[in-house]
Amino acid sequence: MKQGIHSITRRMATVLLLACGLHAGAQAAEPVGQGRKVVLLVQRDGPSMPVDEKVRAHLESRGFAVTLQDQSAAPSVAAGADLVVISSTVSAKDVSGAWRQLPVPLLTWENDLLDDLAMTGKRHDTDFGEAAKERYVWLVNAPHPMAAGLPAGVANVYVKQAGMSWGRPGLGATTIATLYGQPEKAAIFGYEKGATMDYESLAPARRVMFFLGNETFTNLSPAGRLLFDAAVDWATGIR
Repeated sequence: MKQGIHSITRRMATVLLLACGLHAGAQAAEPVGQGRKVVLLVQRDGPSMPVDEKVRAHLESRGFAVTLQDQSAAPSVAAGADLVVISSTVSAKDVSGAWRQLPVPLLTWENDLLDDLAMTGKRHDTDFGEAAKERYVWLVNAPHPMAAGLPAGVANVYVKQAGMSWGRPGLGATTIATLYGQPEKAAIFGYEKGATMDYESLAPARRVMFFLGNETFTNLSPAGRLLFDAAVDWATGIR
């Protein structure tokens, strides 16, 4: 099986290099996020704040105007924003349940919030959770913009094994990737505005789940970084 993974990874190399080149070229012409506002919800006094700062810096390097807000902030702070990003460094119990109804696109990698946001069911380790040591995802929806132009199959998204968040989304979701060898655990998925999520809730705007953990953003491989950018771009309507 490892030989198969390495074979698929090698076949991805050309596509990945081309995608990176096109991505860089687009950025050189004009930052894709130019003029778009992002609210990044974090735990300001938490131990992982340096990683959240790197997320902020990366988004700003792509042209987004990023405002950091603490986990206790009310959803009203997102007025006028084009995207809300909720880091997994937040404590789910300290995040207002009102974010669920926010009519602004939202992306998160906090699996403990997925049920509160009606993006999955309520059962921990059944409807959502975190795998302790993962490195690969299985791309199952290559034609979708959130697949970043990568081919279907195995994608090496981490430089080294690390924790990976997952969820089991509702029927209205579009699943982009699953944990490798665990097709019931979605690593990247999204809801279009108006799609049925869990509990028959309708998505008030686009919603995206990405597979990161508290400190794994800096562990993303080139393919992982492309997928992250694609998720942000789709959520904001750029793709």
